[in-house]
Amino acid sequence: MKKLLATLSIAALALLPQVAGAQTYPERTITMVVPFSAGGPTDTVARLVAEAMSRELGQQIIVENVGGAGGTVGAARVAQAAPDGYTLLLHHIGMATSATLYRKLPYNPLESFEYAGLVTEVPMTIIARPDFPADDLQGLIAYLKEHKDDVTYANAGIGAASHLCGMLFMSEIETQLTTVPYQGTGPAMTDLLGGQVDVMCDQTTNTTSQIQAGAVKAYAVTSPERLEQLPDLPTAAEGGLASMQFGIWHGLYAPKGTDPAIMERLSQALKVALKDKNVVERFAALATKPEPEENATPQALKAKLESEIARWKPLIEAAGVYAD
Repeated sequence: MKKLLATLSIAALALLPQVAGAQTYPERTITMVVPFSAGGPTDTVARLVAEAMSRELGQQIIVENVGGAGGTVGAARVAQAAPDGYTLLLHHIGMATSATLYRKLPYNPLESFEYAGLVTEVPMTIIARPDFPADDLQGLIAYLKEHKDDVTYANAGIGAASHLCGMLFMSEIETQLTTVPYQGTGPAMTDLLGGQVDVMCDQTTNTTSQIQAGAVKAYAVTSPERLEQLPDLPTAAEGGLASMQFGIWHGLYAPKGTDPAIMERLSQALKVALKDKNVVERFAALATKPEPEENATPQALKAKLESEIARWKPLIEAAGVYAD
C-alpha cells in the first residue's frame, strides 16, 4: 500500500507543472502559423483574429507564414510542435482536402491536432482579366467550352483555395482548362490583372476590392445569396451552377496533446475575438463574417473537418489530381 501511495504521489507531482502551466496560460508570446504566403486571404483572416485574441489573452500572438506544398509544410510544423499552447495553426479548407490530395502526409489531419473552433467561411468569386470577352456566367461557360484549349486558369498552387474552386468549377462545366499554378495568390492576381492569364476563382477576401474597382471582370459568387458588398454580382446558382455553393472555411488548431484547459482558454478567446468590432467590420469589408459563437468550438470544427474530408475525397479522386 505504501508503495502504491508513493507511486501515486510521484505521478501527482509530475502533473503539477502541467496543471500550473494551464492555469497561468499564456505567460509569453504565442505563434500562430499560417501555412500560406503573407498577404493572401488566409493571412488576412489570421492577422485580424490574432490581434483580437491577443487583447483577450493578454499576450501577443504573432503570425508566422510557413508556406509550401499547399499548406502542408506549415501544418506539419504545428503538428510536430510542443503541445503547450504556444504554437497554433490557422488553416482553411485545405486541412480537409490534403487528406486526399497528398499521398504521403507527415501528419494526420484528424488525429494530429486539437481543435479550438471555426473562424469564418469565405465565399469564392469567379473572375477574369478585365478585357475577357464574356459578359456573364452563361457567356463565360459557353466561351470556355468553345475555347478551352486557348484559355488559362490561374491558381495559387495545389491545395490552395483557388485550386480547389477551379477544380470544382471545371468539373461542374465539364471542361478542363490549362491551369497555371503560382507560388501564392498575390502573383496569380498580379498576372490576371496584367492579362497574362485569363480566369481565376478566389476568396472574396482577395477579390472584393479588385471587383469594386473594376480591375477584374466578375461573373459569380459561390454564396447562397448575393453579397451586400457586391450587390450586382449574381450567385453561381443564378447562373445555372447550383452545386457551386460553397465557401473556404477556416479553423484554429493546436498540436495533439495540448492541455484541455488551454484549448478551452483558446476557444473562449476565439469567441471573444469573433465578436470584436474591428474583426466584424473588417470581415464585412472583405465580404465575409465571423462564425457564430456556437461554431467557435472544438466540436464544431472537428465535425466540419470530418464532413469536408468526406465531401472532397470523391471529387479529388475523380479528377485524379494528387501531389507527392
